[in-house]
Amino acid sequence: MASEIEAALAATPSDGPTVFDKILNKEIPSTVVYEDDKVLAFRDIAPQAPTHILIIPKVRDGLTGLSKAEERHCEILGHLVYTAKLVAKQEGLDDGFRIVINDGPDGGQSVYHIHVHVIGGRQMGWPPF
Repeated sequence: MASEIEAALAATPSDGPTVFDKILNKEIPSTVVYEDDKVLAFRDIAPQAPTHILIIPKVRDGLTGLSKAEERHCEILGHLVYTAKLVAKQEGLDDGFRIVINDGPDGGQSVYHIHVHVIGGRQMGWPPF
């Protein structure tokens, strides 16, 4: 967990290209589990549970994090959450799952391209960390 905190603290908020843009452009390989015209869902390379999937919008439109959301982003934000439900069902997470959106350094955000974590396949604890 320390390395994730370090990554979040080292990350620089920016509108510039991110690792997720490279995944969208097929410059970096990923294991895609779902895709439609608005979002891409793929397996996290450092999973925190047996199932750990990231869902990203294909067009960022200034939405680097949830705190940057504006009214114009309501449709894509709803689509991200609905896609989390679809992916969870597809992955067989019938007993439950957690969705997480990290925002800013204190929230643990290390990539400034909004994304939803779908985490499941085990009992989740509270508090989360």
